[in-house]
Amino acid sequence: MTRSTRLMLSAIAISVGLSFGSTTAQAALPLVMNGQEMPTLAPVLEGVTPAVVNISVSGKKVTKQAIPEQFRFFFGPDLPPDQIQEQPFQALGSGVIIDSDKGYVITNFHVIQEADEIKVTLKDGREFTAKKIGEDQQSDIALLQIKPKDLSQVKLANSDQLRAGDFAIAIGNPFGLGQTVTSGIVSALGRSGLNIENLENFIQTDAAINSGNSGGALINLRGELIGINTAILGPNGGNIGIGFAIPSNMVKDLTDQIIKYGEVRRGVLGVMGGELTTDLAKAFGYDKQNGAFVSQVMPGSAADNAGIKAGDIIVSINDNPVRSFGELRAKVATMGAGKVVNLGIIRDGKAQAVQVTLKQSDEMTTPVKSI
Repeated sequence: MTRSTRLMLSAIAISVGLSFGSTTAQAALPLVMNGQEMPTLAPVLEGVTPAVVNISVSGKKVTKQAIPEQFRFFFGPDLPPDQIQEQPFQALGSGVIIDSDKGYVITNFHVIQEADEIKVTLKDGREFTAKKIGEDQQSDIALLQIKPKDLSQVKLANSDQLRAGDFAIAIGNPFGLGQTVTSGIVSALGRSGLNIENLENFIQTDAAINSGNSGGALINLRGELIGINTAILGPNGGNIGIGFAIPSNMVKDLTDQIIKYGEVRRGVLGVMGGELTTDLAKAFGYDKQNGAFVSQVMPGSAADNAGIKAGDIIVSINDNPVRSFGELRAKVATMGAGKVVNLGIIRDGKAQAVQVTLKQSDEMTTPVKSI
């Protein structure tokens, strides 16, 4: 091995050590392997991949075929009923075991949507029939359960501590090939406005994600779950380096509610607003463009009780920055009713802090511009 190669490998190890701590870096990237200096992610993956599962579903999609309007007059009062058709389907996806004792598996709602039978296959080949515990279509999360027997689980990371540039590893079942691992970085945080889901606060990554990766794990170099891979931007379902994952903190908030209540009890702040533009920021004495602009506060709402006013700019939630109105909306809605949250706001150019107790939404679907 040349001196330049050794220097390059040393630089990689030092870089990762600075980002994640020397102990973790040595576990993830041993400097000596089989007598050669060779970086590898294998030690991290060996502890995580047994907890990432393949999911196969089957069911029947019910479609209603109506008689075209132009032909209805032929039948008169004896108009036959609309034709109901059942179309069998099968689909593949991925999932992550988050509780080995109780057999809880997290995946995407769209993976198991309308499924009559859900099969979970572990890396070691064991197959289980899964029971659906609960789901949340708006955030695209579903919780399954399998019989716990010698299972592995993935520890959830604090996704609010992620930074663009952090290393990320995606694990899933692309195109039904079986468990596959890809790597990249966190490309961006707080992505919303993509019209993929109703509640969007995505981690963007360039780790290769393809069809079948949905519901799989996005992990850090500590082997902790930072997100559930959910969607991609790309032609014909292929990867172009733009993938999206639901942050682990949102996953935890939602699954905790499903386990406790059997449903998601969506939190609501009680404001209407939109994305913060440069002109709006300047008009209200703020010199940045990150934040959520409040245009209206609902009387008697959680926000009203906390003293939030129209014209306020919400810039943080629980000391974590708010990048957009869409990100704030997703976080509030998935935190759950009754949660006490601390909001940082800008009012008349001055920073303030308010404490809010979220109320429960009366509607299953919240208007797009309100939270």
